[in-house]
Formats: sequence, structure tokens, C-alpha cells
Amino acid sequence: MVELLQINGIRKAFGSLQALDGVDFAVNEKEIHILIGPNGSGKTTLINVISGFYKPDSGRVTFSGRDVTGLPAHKLYSLGISRTFQIPSLFTKLTVLENVLVGEKGNPGESFARSLLKRSWARQEEDATKRALAILQGLGLGKLWDTRANTLSGGQMKLLEMARALMTGAKLILLDEPISGVNPTLAHEIFGRIVKLRDDLGVTFLIVEHRLEIALSYVDTVTAMALGKVVAAGKPELVMADPKVIEAYLGA
Repeated sequence: MVELLQINGIRKAFGSLQALDGVDFAVNEKEIHILIGPNGSGKTTLINVISGFYKPDSGRVTFSGRDVTGLPAHKLYSLGISRTFQIPSLFTKLTVLENVLVGEKGNPGESFARSLLKRSWARQEEDATKRALAILQGLGLGKLWDTRANTLSGGQMKLLEMARALMTGAKLILLDEPISGVNPTLAHEIFGRIVKLRDDLGVTFLIVEHRLEIALSYVDTVTAMALGKVVAAGKPELVMADPKVIEAYLGA
């Protein structure tokens, strides 16, 4: 297996609170990797460090063999790391299709000079629209392409955020509680689509999720955290049987 993401000795404190205390772990290419742990264990802080929202106090983040420690979110986005949020962050007054097109890299509208030359961007815009529609179709949102985002259900909003991340061409997508507040049927559908994206497109997923009764049957690797440290990592059945995980996460 080829390691896509490596985390070495990451530490992050907020005043006297040591949120991350020397975290080490790796995510392999084309795998679905889940971070678990009780509230306050450091999972979301770690995702924020990896995605460039926080700079670590020490340690190193390596992505595709490149040291990306402390790079801002927009630079990590350009390198192939994208993320979603526990509460979907959408442009609610735009349509579903328009929200996905926002993720297109090198949009000609970002350049005043190119925006005036229709021939230079019309074909690119057409190709981007076709790709966005194909992504929406693959996530079960194809028929909703012209619907305003604020009319979607919570689960559909999470799928739309995932579609926008895919539109960036990301190699690694970080998902923060993708099935939180979603009914069980749609929750299974979301994870089923994550598996299909992994298999069909080779996308790697790093996921924070609490609903283990659903998530664990779909993931390849589990990393368990407690008090800012990794306490176990490996196959789901082995991690969930680890006494340190049972004590820290399950409260037994």
C-alpha cells in the first residue's frame, strides 16, 4: 500500500488545553479511513490541522510525498485536499449545479481579461458543466440540478458538499460527520456512494464519524483517539476489540 497522507508528531494546544499530543498515523491511497473517539479527543482539531485551518505547534504533515505542514487551506485545495463540514457550508441561494461548479479549478471568471474573451472560456465552461452533472448523477442528485440548495434535506446537503469536493479533482477528501442527523436509510446510501467513489475514481477518504453502527461496515481502517493521542489503529474489528478503545471510547 502507498501512503498518501502521513502525520508525524503533531501537537496543537489552545492555551493550557493540549488538543493534540504527538499524533502519528497514516492514510493509504484509495482507502476509506475513519477517525473515532469520544468528544474532546482531538479528531476535529486534527482534521483542521490537516486541511490548513489550524497550524500545528510542532510535527509534520506530508501529502503525496510533499511537506505541507502549515500551508493554508487554499494551497492544500490546489494540491488535492478538500473537505466537508459537519454543518454543510453551501451557497444556499444558488442551485445545486451552481454549487458544484464553484469547485471548478481555474475558472475563467476568476480572470477579468479572460472573462471578456468568450472563445477562451465557453468550451471550458461547457466541459465543466458536463462533469458537474455527471458527479451529481453519481451521487443521486442529478434530478435536482436546478433546485436551490436551501430546499434540500440535510442528507442531500451533505451529498452536495461531497459533489463540490469531487469537482475540485481532490485526491483526498476529509469528511466531518457525513451522516450526522441523517436517517439510517440515507446514511447507508451515503456510505455506499463513498465506497463507489473509492472504487471507481480512486478517491481517498478520511472521515470523522460517531455513528459507528453504520460506518464501520464500510471502512478499511480505523484510527481511535483519546485525550489528543492515538490509542489504536488498524482493521475495524481489531480496533473495536482493543481494551484501550473500549475504555476510552465505549466507556466500558
